[in-house]
Amino acid sequence: MAKDPFRIRDHVPEFDDIVAEIVRRSAETRAKVPMAADLAYGPDPRETVDLFFPQGKRDRLPVHIFIHGGYWRMFSKRDYSYVADTVTNAGAIAVIVGYALMPTVRMATIVDQVRRARQWIHDHIASYGGDPDQLTVSGHSAGAHLATMLFGEDGRPSGIKGALLLGGIYDLRPLQESFLAAEIAITDDEVERFSPINHRFDPSVRVELSVGADETPPFHNQAATLAERFERQGLAVSRTSLAAANHMSSVRDLGLGGTPAAALLARLLTV
Repeated sequence: MAKDPFRIRDHVPEFDDIVAEIVRRSAETRAKVPMAADLAYGPDPRETVDLFFPQGKRDRLPVHIFIHGGYWRMFSKRDYSYVADTVTNAGAIAVIVGYALMPTVRMATIVDQVRRARQWIHDHIASYGGDPDQLTVSGHSAGAHLATMLFGEDGRPSGIKGALLLGGIYDLRPLQESFLAAEIAITDDEVERFSPINHRFDPSVRVELSVGADETPPFHNQAATLAERFERQGLAVSRTSLAAANHMSSVRDLGLGGTPAAALLARLLTV
């Protein structure tokens, strides 16, 4: 029987080891990097962000938003604090976004949450030393999907300058036939409303679409499809294949200086 190309654990033997590593490194980041934790952007207890700051004076610093993956139904912002290492080392403020998880909530709630988080950041980041006119975003897997929702609102201005989309899901329909059907049961309405390939995007956003070279075919195919859609809508797009990287090692490397993934993230902050 063929393996489900969306079931990451079946294709990444070191899955559990990588998860343990990023959780450990995230705890180290929270212990060493100046931060403001669990700032509420809404009334739900899960509607919070963590801010991480570079050393030195904070005066209109660039601001980077990271949205974690987990197929919308696992992990938390605390598991991904380590991404802030690359961001703060580049002199920017890192914002790691928390959101509620499926199936307790539906996709519409999560999309609304990340959009409200973006608005909270825009409205409040200046009081933490950030520049609301220098916002960038990245996300991995489901987080890459959610990142597109921050600049895919009928082509309207988004306040986002640039985006790094890593190993993302941009067409939800194939997930209805995957192992996720039993876990989150994505509906036809959610496919139509929340598949990025159906959206119109802010044409001013510069986008880096990246996929690990060792990812399964759907991740490469969906990135190519979305890149074509971006280009037709006038966005500046680059595509990158990360050599010898899989779905989990690629996101681990976002916080590891000297890796291609971390270099892509650092470069985004100069957009």
